[in-house]
Amino acid sequence: MGAGSCDEAQEPQAPAYTATATADARWVLTGWSEGARRMLGYSCAEAVGRPAAELLAGDGPGAGTAAAPAPASGGTPALLSLPPPVPAGPGRNPAEVLPWSGPVALRHRDGHRLELDLCAYPLLDGGGCSQGWLLTAESQGLRQRKQDREILERTFDQSPFSMWIYDADLRFWRVNAAAARLMEAGEDEMRGRPFETAVPDPSYVGFRERMRQVVRTGEPARHISFLKEGSGQERAWASSIWAARDESDRVCAVTAWGLDMSEEYWARRRLVLLNEASRSIGLTLDMVRTTEELAEVVVPRFADHVQVDLLESLFGNGELRDGPVADPVRLRRTAQRSAGGDGRRDGRADGYAGADGKTGPGTRPGPDGARGPARRGPEGAAPTGPTAPTAPTAPDGLAVVECLATGRPSVRLAAEPEQAASFGFGPVLGPGHGPACWPAGNPVVDPGVRAEGFHSVMTVPLIARGTVLGVAVLARGAHLRPFSADDLMLAEELAARTAVCIDNARRFARERAAAITLQRSLLPQRLPGQTAVEVASRYLPAGARAGIGGDWFDVIPLSGARVALVVGDVVGHGLHASASMGRLRTAVRTLAEVDLPPDELLTHLDDLVLHLNEEAEGLGAEADPFGGVPVTDMGATCLYAVYDPVSRRCRAASAGHPAPAVVAPDGTVEFLPVSPGPPLGVGGLPFEAVEVELDEGSLIALYTDGLLEARGRDVDEGLERLRRALAAAHTADPEATGNAVVEEMVPGAAPDDVALLLARTRALAPHRVATWQVEDDPASVPRARKLAAEQLAAWGLDDLTFVVELVVSELVTNAVRYGRPPVRLRLIRDRTLICEVSDSSATAPHLRRARAFDEGGRGLLLVARLMQGWGARQDAGGKTIWAEHPLPPRP
Repeated sequence: MGAGSCDEAQEPQAPAYTATATADARWVLTGWSEGARRMLGYSCAEAVGRPAAELLAGDGPGAGTAAAPAPASGGTPALLSLPPPVPAGPGRNPAEVLPWSGPVALRHRDGHRLELDLCAYPLLDGGGCSQGWLLTAESQGLRQRKQDREILERTFDQSPFSMWIYDADLRFWRVNAAAARLMEAGEDEMRGRPFETAVPDPSYVGFRERMRQVVRTGEPARHISFLKEGSGQERAWASSIWAARDESDRVCAVTAWGLDMSEEYWARRRLVLLNEASRSIGLTLDMVRTTEELAEVVVPRFADHVQVDLLESLFGNGELRDGPVADPVRLRRTAQRSAGGDGRRDGRADGYAGADGKTGPGTRPGPDGARGPARRGPEGAAPTGPTAPTAPTAPDGLAVVECLATGRPSVRLAAEPEQAASFGFGPVLGPGHGPACWPAGNPVVDPGVRAEGFHSVMTVPLIARGTVLGVAVLARGAHLRPFSADDLMLAEELAARTAVCIDNARRFARERAAAITLQRSLLPQRLPGQTAVEVASRYLPAGARAGIGGDWFDVIPLSGARVALVVGDVVGHGLHASASMGRLRTAVRTLAEVDLPPDELLTHLDDLVLHLNEEAEGLGAEADPFGGVPVTDMGATCLYAVYDPVSRRCRAASAGHPAPAVVAPDGTVEFLPVSPGPPLGVGGLPFEAVEVELDEGSLIALYTDGLLEARGRDVDEGLERLRRALAAAHTADPEATGNAVVEEMVPGAAPDDVALLLARTRALAPHRVATWQVEDDPASVPRARKLAAEQLAAWGLDDLTFVVELVVSELVTNAVRYGRPPVRLRLIRDRTLICEVSDSSATAPHLRRARAFDEGGRGLLLVARLMQGWGARQDAGGKTIWAEHPLPPRP
């Protein structure tokens, strides 16, 4: 700061008073006020009678002389100038006698300089002639403070924000114009009224408590109020509250200002709604439920009414075309909801529109405009017929028709759209750093919307991956403000997310249907006929979330009236698991035809899975060239059991599969002590078989782990529940038992595939089996033929004697010549006539064609030609050669 500034800083300042004096026409002081005495130090006696010019502070030549008057507008004359004397008398033009104002420099009685703002007002008589002057002077600081107060007053009153000032008892003291308009009362009317009586609305209770907190603590606070206008539309107000303190630092007043932040409030609500939609839409892989979830999210917070229509082709096997709908379509109403109640539909197809523009049955009016015949869209767009059953009515269906035909949304408003608030979030939402803008063609002002019971209706297409799947119609009524451009952006985002979920559900449904079809085609279509056991089966596919798995079962008739019972489970779900299940089931049936024991069969099956996994590893991370699905290792469990109705013995082996349950005729339930070998595909470990004798009428239950682990229970709890379920239903036939077990174990949707195979054992009567020991001598062959012929005669099968004698002769001769004793001949009368010859040799015969001059080698060929089938099986004591012949039809 320079020296001049320092000098000015040391100059005494004029007291904050207003001085008043009077002077005659020649500027001789005639009156002196107390304020003038305090300001300049002269008493009234010292000042009256003195020329006013003597009070001027003269700093140079001409000090104290009169100069030309300054303009009334406030021009700036020299600090030492006064207007000249005004001569009085008749004929003086009153217009020449004007008030004067400007800065002057006066000298205090003690000699220091005072710079003041002086105003001189002429004193006029009845004729308009000047008789003197009225002088007022203020210090320039006081005048500045007055100007500051005036500016502050104008700022307070003209602020666009609502502002209130309360005293310490929360009585209204000042309100500005914006607050008066908000409260619909003037400042004079509000002054002195307590807040509780002036604002009885319960919505302000929180605001009042916050003001009391400010009075108590003196700390500023913020508050957000949510208010409803007379129309019922909710608005948000943000308020700041702070205290004013007096010289004693006590709170003497409370000031608050409020800002209408409805735009920010609605932007936040849209963000919250979008976040909730991401968590609430698409929870299930079900198209109808997904549309219902959309309706539940938007009503009543975003819209008063919503309805969703999907293309009927989504629910069939038809293919969808990319882009907007270009052909006549049929729609299905899948969701409908209103703020006054749930309007959920049953998913029926409600209507259609064809090329003739006529809708099909079930068409009803609604805010999407689908009432009566469907109308054609823009030129070049094919007619599409929306259906829209809702409570309110609508004039026509053009909005939905155009939406489907163009793939663009549309908005109809009953009045011109409102302008967004100046303090909204528009500048950060729209493209180009500007407010969110309506897209081309929107909105359409249509006063007829009022007739539908709404003030705004929005029609948004459901588009996923470039394909139109349907349309959603949203409408607002009294309690929500009309749709804005931001609302349209949110609706498009909600529709896009919903459409993706619908498309995912559609794709999943098609894949699931394909997997179910594949799996059911790979499972037994009907169980084969046999006499060893009475069987019943149950298969429950997994719920929609898990997808189809690889559980399977099978019943395989074997030689000697035996039967194989198989159940298995491939790890994983989907088409890959179903295809793997089909390969394993085919492999099991192929190995079963060889009549391998259960443990050996699982060993061969394990080798097969190992080879398949090695093949998959050879592909590495490459995708399947046919399906585009990465190839993964196959893992599976399997249980293979063989039951012999002649000996009533059951032999079983497990590859990581749960042990079967056996229900005795008296209801006792036990689980076979099967050693759970490693799952298929592990390799390196042997499989062990267990053999038990079962009473006739016992029930064998084979199952997959999905039966035990349903509803989240552990395996031990599942085994105990299965034990109780089997014991309670053991007297019923297998079909009824299967129903009871499934109802008890899996009452709802199965989290995993469930396969259950029930087999009630039977025993062949002794008179249907004949067994003879044959001596190890070729001479015993005729005796064997004779015994067989006699048994056939006893069974009344004399017509088969010739064929059976030839077969017995060939098989016994081979056993005596090439096998080792003991040799046994057995005939079984079952669904077919079975002839078996056993010996202790492990060498199995092979069918070959003899050359022209060979003496032997034609026996097995002869057996194969004469009998329905033949084969060899290994057992612990050697081998058995068997042959079957159909029984003659009964007369």
